[in-house]
Amino acid sequence: MIIKTTDQLRAIYKAPSERAVLKELTHIDTHLQRFISLSPFLVISSGDEHHQMDSSPRGGDTGFVKVLDQQTIMIPDSIGNNRLDTLANIIATSQVGLLFFIPGIDEVARLNGKATLQTDPDLLKHFDAVKNKPKLVIKVTVEAAYIHCPKALMRSKLWSIEHHQNIDSMPTLGEIIQDQTKSAGPVESRAEMLKRYTPDL
Repeated sequence: MIIKTTDQLRAIYKAPSERAVLKELTHIDTHLQRFISLSPFLVISSGDEHHQMDSSPRGGDTGFVKVLDQQTIMIPDSIGNNRLDTLANIIATSQVGLLFFIPGIDEVARLNGKATLQTDPDLLKHFDAVKNKPKLVIKVTVEAAYIHCPKALMRSKLWSIEHHQNIDSMPTLGEIIQDQTKSAGPVESRAEMLKRYTPDL
């Protein structure tokens, strides 16, 4: 059976606990601010006007995302592949979802809100210490925020060294791209890729 209604969906799941409902905030409290300040990595989800969805990883030094106040955070737009999928989606709909990760901690901080793209010098100056200064910042006004339960990361054993895959279990990115694009010519090695990426880090 294909589930088509929320009534059908709720019929096969228990109601959420009171704690699961009440933990959702409409602002950034001290615990969420601390979590964001320790996070070097997030995933940002967005969509365009045709409901085509996208998720993109973002990373930097610990605390690379800045908390301006209880309603506002800023994400620097670091050098990437210049597809601009996330940025174009923000222009189209302004809606984003964020997941913040801290290596070694199984909880995840989850934020939803409205985003704008900003080039205001007063906002960009928050990132003056960054090696490659961003051209713009993603300013997010928080509408919902909470600390997500750790079950997914516990199940995946994401931070367990014993469960990490050897790097050679996958082809190099150069090999994958050449195969996917059916391109000719030499294949970029991992060492060559790292050398090419290092100036942008």
